[in-house]
Amino acid sequence: MHIDNASRQYMTAGGERRVSRCFLLRRSFRDQDGRPRNETLANLSALPDHVIEALGKMLKGATLVDAEETLEVERSVSHGNAAAAHVMASKLDLAGLLGPLCRERDIAYALILSRAVRPESKLSTVGWWQSGDTTLGADLGVADASTDEVYAAMDWLADGQREIEKQLAGRHLRDGGIAMFDLSSSWVEGSQCPLAAFGHSRDGKRGRRQIEYGLLTCPQGRPVAVEVFRGNTSDPISFKTAITRVRDDFGIGNLVMVGDRGMITNTRIADLRELPGMDWITALRAPAVAALASDGGPLQMSLFDTQNFAEITHPDYPGERLICCHNPVLAEDRARKREALLAATEKDLEKIRASVTAGRLKGADKIGERAGKVIGRHKVGKHFIRDITGTSFTWRRDEEKIAAEAACDGIYVIRTSVDAKTLDSAGAVTAYKNLKYVERDFRITKADDLDLRPVYHYLEDRVRGHVLICMLAAYLTWHLRNALAELTFTDQHIPVPVDPVAPARRSGEARSKDAAKRNSSKLPVRKYGDLLGHLSTLDRQTITFSGQRIEKLTNPTPVQRRTFELLGAPIPLTLQ
Repeated sequence: MHIDNASRQYMTAGGERRVSRCFLLRRSFRDQDGRPRNETLANLSALPDHVIEALGKMLKGATLVDAEETLEVERSVSHGNAAAAHVMASKLDLAGLLGPLCRERDIAYALILSRAVRPESKLSTVGWWQSGDTTLGADLGVADASTDEVYAAMDWLADGQREIEKQLAGRHLRDGGIAMFDLSSSWVEGSQCPLAAFGHSRDGKRGRRQIEYGLLTCPQGRPVAVEVFRGNTSDPISFKTAITRVRDDFGIGNLVMVGDRGMITNTRIADLRELPGMDWITALRAPAVAALASDGGPLQMSLFDTQNFAEITHPDYPGERLICCHNPVLAEDRARKREALLAATEKDLEKIRASVTAGRLKGADKIGERAGKVIGRHKVGKHFIRDITGTSFTWRRDEEKIAAEAACDGIYVIRTSVDAKTLDSAGAVTAYKNLKYVERDFRITKADDLDLRPVYHYLEDRVRGHVLICMLAAYLTWHLRNALAELTFTDQHIPVPVDPVAPARRSGEARSKDAAKRNSSKLPVRKYGDLLGHLSTLDRQTITFSGQRIEKLTNPTPVQRRTFELLGAPIPLTLQ
C-alpha cells in the first residue's frame, strides 16, 4: 500500500490559481494476467498533513514512537560563560603560560577560569565543579578534585610565579618602554596570617588587618606582575620591590616607571637616579605645587592663557621636566566640594555652640574635646579658627588659607626625568593619566568581576597563590572585556581630546548605546557581568532518544552567537 498525491492545480474563471487537494490510500497488485493494477482503498484528503506524512512513513516501514516517552533530557548544564573564557584563554595560551602539563596545572587553569566567570571561595568552586552545574569541571578533568589537591595546585602555581610573570613581561613590556605601578589593599578574615597587619585601608575597613599588593601593568593596563606585602608596608618600599623585579627578574634595563605622588617620592627618585636606564613619571604633592605657585614662582595662571598645560623648570628639580596642567572642570568641582564641606563642618560646629550657649556644655576642655571630634570629620578643619573659653565657643573661616588653596584648584604638576625627544609634554601627561588603567584593574580584581576580597587564607604561600590567581584572571578578563566591548557599554571609539588635560568624553556611538541599550547592530548591550550571566544560559544538554545518548547545545541567542564571532571561534561543544 502507498499514498498517492493526486492533488491538481486549476485556474478559476477569475484567473485565480487554486489547488484541489487529493490524497488517496491505494493498494498495488497484479491481475490474473500479470498486469499491474492500483486499487483505491480510502480518500485521505480530509486528514491533516502531519497525519498523512506519518501514515506514509509507516507504510514505508518506519516505526513511529511517542516523543514524550522516548526522548528524555537527562541533564542541562551551564556552558556558555565557561566556553567563552576557555576560548579566550586558549588564544592567550594561558595553560601553556602556567607551566608543563600536569594535574596541578589543570586545576590551576580551572581555578583561573572559574575566578573569571564565577568568583567564589575555593571550597565553593570545588563544590561547583563536583555538582555538575557547569561543564568546566568535567571537561577540564577536575570534577573529582579534592580541596587538598586545590591547595597543592595553588602552592605549585605560587612556586612558578616568577616564570609566569617573566613570560608576561616578555609579551607586554619592552626595553625602553613604559610600565605602570600602583598599590592597593584588601582586608583579611582571621588573625593567623603572618602577612596581615594594620595599615592604611584603601577599602575603608578600619580596625581590620589587611594585606597589600602592588600591580605592575603595561601602558594599556594589562596585568604583568603582582607582589604581595604585609599590610603595613609603605608605598615607596613596594615601589622599590617593583623596580628590583623589573631589572632582575625581567631583565629590562631601560624603562619608564609611572606611579602616583605617594609612590614615587623624593627618596625613591634618589634611588632611581643611581640606576642607569631607569626613568620616572609622577606628580608633585600639593605643598610643592603651592611653593611653585607662590609669589614670584614660575607657576602662574598666565601659563594657561593659550592652552591647559605648559612646561617649566626649577632649580629644586635638577635634570627634570615639570609639566604644569590646569583642568577648569576639576577646579570648579573642587571649589564646589570645598564649599559643601565647609558648610557641613559649620553645621556641626553650630550644634556645639548651641549647646554651649544653652549651658548644656561647659568647660574649655570639654568644649575643645567635643569640637575636636567634629572639626576634622570633613577634612577641612584647617580652614577654621576657633576661640574656646570655659563658657563660650566661636569660630570663623580662615579666608586667607581658603584663598591660598583655591588658587591651586584644578592645577597639578607632572614631574618626569624623560627627555623631551623621547616623550613630549602631552605624552608625559597622557602617560601619567594612564594610571587610571591600573585603578580599573584594581576595581575589576577587587570588586567588579573577580572579588579578590576578603582574603580567607592564612598561609603566606596560599595568600600569594590566591592573589596570583586573581591577577591571571584579571589578565584574562582584560582581553575578554576588550574583545566583547561591542556587546557592553564600553566606549570603543573614545574621542581624542583636544589636549591631554581635557576630561575624557564618550563618543557619539557610546552615547547612542547608553540611550538605546542596543549597539549599532541592534543587539542588546549589557554590563560585562550581566553579559557573562547571559552566556551562562547557553546550556549543553545530554539527551536520550531511542536508546541513544546525544550531547547537544541549546540554540544560541543572537548575542551568544555574536559573542563567539567576536572571539573568533565557533561555539565549542566541549572545553577540550
